[in-house]
Amino acid sequence: MKKIYDAMDRFCARHPRFGIPNLMRYIVIGNVIVYLLTMFTAQNDANALSFLSFHLAGLLHGEIWRIVTFVFVPSYGGPFFLVIALYFYYWIGSTLERQWGTARFNLYYISGVLLTVIGTVIASLITGNHYLTVVGADYVNLSMFLAFALLFPDTQVLLFFILPIKMKWLAILDGAVFALGIVQSLMAGYWAGVVQPVVALLNFVVFVWPAVQGAVARKQYQHRPQTVNFKKAVHQQQQQKGYHHKCAVCGRTDADYPDLQFRYCSKCVGYHCFCQDHIFNHVHFTEE
Repeated sequence: MKKIYDAMDRFCARHPRFGIPNLMRYIVIGNVIVYLLTMFTAQNDANALSFLSFHLAGLLHGEIWRIVTFVFVPSYGGPFFLVIALYFYYWIGSTLERQWGTARFNLYYISGVLLTVIGTVIASLITGNHYLTVVGADYVNLSMFLAFALLFPDTQVLLFFILPIKMKWLAILDGAVFALGIVQSLMAGYWAGVVQPVVALLNFVVFVWPAVQGAVARKQYQHRPQTVNFKKAVHQQQQQKGYHHKCAVCGRTDADYPDLQFRYCSKCVGYHCFCQDHIFNHVHFTEE
């Protein structure tokens, strides 16, 4: 998992322009268009747009567009809930893209879509039912919400435009939706409904969990006694001397030389500061 995460980091660093900028905007527009088409064709043929959903049978007949088009099929109920859901996911997706960059966000969303397709194909082959169908990208969007809640747990939203609630509590509800969907699908023998939440969670874990582990490790390091003592020592020096940094070799300070850069040496015993001319050119302190 860590290797996949590192490979993704390298890819994003080398190809920052990969993907479609403002991806969620086009997904929302596609959902609106498909919803309007559904309304216009509902009286004549309720299944007029069934060619947009994904199932293995269609793929085997050369209908490769189904790999992508199922994302644009809305499954949010009436127009009011459609507007709320699309606006919510557009806000989340746009925020994640600004936080991660276009390349990483596109990889996250596209991999969620592809994993859903692959998982459905595998479930179809195992069960022998080539018509296990995926309609809409509900679980892909829910995994996107999990990533948002992890990055911004204390962000508040108005539930039903009335109740303020933090993202971390909504994330718990989101997890319950995942679990409920899996249990209900298992009881009904609907394997596509089992695959979708599982692969969405897998996508979330692969992309986000290594970053969580890194954040936890950094947090633990910040609270280590040695780190805390270092911060206290620097703070005390700042209060007593009237300057922030002073070179232990030449005695220059940042108050006298504001353009000079200062660093602390990790190999010296104690907390000794050096200017840019002496950080790599000094005798290390071996005693306090």
